[in-house]
Amino acid sequence: MTTQITMPALSPTMEEGNLTKWHVKAGDSVEPGQVIAEIETDKATMEVEAVDEGVIAEILVAEGTQGVKVNTPIATLAGEGEAAKPATKQETKPQAAPTQAKPQPEQPSSARAPAKQTVAAEATPAGRVHASPLARRLAEQGGIDLAGLKGSGPNGRIVKADVEAAAKSPRAAQAAQQAPAQESRELTRQAPSAQAPMPHKSSEQQGIRAGSYDLVPLDLMRKTIAKRMTESFRDVPHFPLNIDIEIDTLLKARAEINKRFGDKGVKISVNDMCIKAAALALKLVPEANASYTPDGIAVHHHADVAVAVAIPGGLITPIIWAAETKGLAQISHEMADLAERARTKKLKPEEFQGGTFSISNMGMMGIKSFASIINEPHGMIMSIGAGEKRPVVKNDALAIATMMSVTVTCDHRVVDGALGAAFLKAFRGFLEDPMAMLL
Repeated sequence: MTTQITMPALSPTMEEGNLTKWHVKAGDSVEPGQVIAEIETDKATMEVEAVDEGVIAEILVAEGTQGVKVNTPIATLAGEGEAAKPATKQETKPQAAPTQAKPQPEQPSSARAPAKQTVAAEATPAGRVHASPLARRLAEQGGIDLAGLKGSGPNGRIVKADVEAAAKSPRAAQAAQQAPAQESRELTRQAPSAQAPMPHKSSEQQGIRAGSYDLVPLDLMRKTIAKRMTESFRDVPHFPLNIDIEIDTLLKARAEINKRFGDKGVKISVNDMCIKAAALALKLVPEANASYTPDGIAVHHHADVAVAVAIPGGLITPIIWAAETKGLAQISHEMADLAERARTKKLKPEEFQGGTFSISNMGMMGIKSFASIINEPHGMIMSIGAGEKRPVVKNDALAIATMMSVTVTCDHRVVDGALGAAFLKAFRGFLEDPMAMLL
């Protein structure tokens, strides 16, 4: 029996990817879990694994092909004893953008055609997860992240028993409860707009003089950023709240921590302390740690803080999960590791997809104040400006203090003005009195 290996969707919003490399060729035998190709998405480079055993019969999409649509057949897999087809021109010459294959309807196993069926390839990050096909199916059905499991099978492979044990954990139950709301949000986002889309305009039609510019093609990251930010700015009713925070005490506490524990590899940044303070403020004002969904307001159990990191061609927001439970040293270590791997596109999907709140800090670039666009489904995003010496009034007298301007952009469907102000008050309290973060 011949099956088709298709381009997998690595996230709910992924529409296409670049097939950067094949690890197999026509005639090679493969087994479940074996890496057969690499895919570049807008955020990371991923590995594609075979889900069935057999022989690669034909390579349908050449390595180097850009913009391969999700569900497009990229190769065929023949059963044992079936001959592989000779290489085609597609294997040696990349094509521009292959046409998306029509999705095949799911049929009961007893009713499937004996000649061919379509199977989506498994994809994992560069540090791939070894799991049996049954374990993968059970994890997908239960909304369980295989990357967080430790396998008890041969060579650390994740098996059925590992997934069943994970399904009983509180975190798995929480993910299962949030899954319907997430699916509903994605369906809403993908639903066709009642308003007809604007026709595409070329550069010249926009008024740019021909021959006066160099056109840089849009890569997957820039396309995704353009689409998501346009949707957010257009569809989310948002408003900013601004506050100035005195951080002299914070800077002294940071310097003391780094002096005392620097020999142990601890190097705390102002950004690390802002992550911790934001997480604690979200727990102190839990109604602000929420997301809007068509089914209701999702009030999150933990403060999962996504932090914007600039990378070549755009940005990505790796997440400090349950930041309220972690100390400053752990937050600092995790943030440094995430930022480094973000710049080399080595993050796992679960490290940058999700979260409950966003932080963007451009203070190190000298930006005094700015407002960010909400990163759905987060209810707020915080914009942190530079700390600078400013004249202030203390006890009716003029004084000098180090001040930092902070802006939160709020989704008014979730966080109204009073709620956003309560969050900012709590956040300022933690920064102006860092010892409160230890309580």
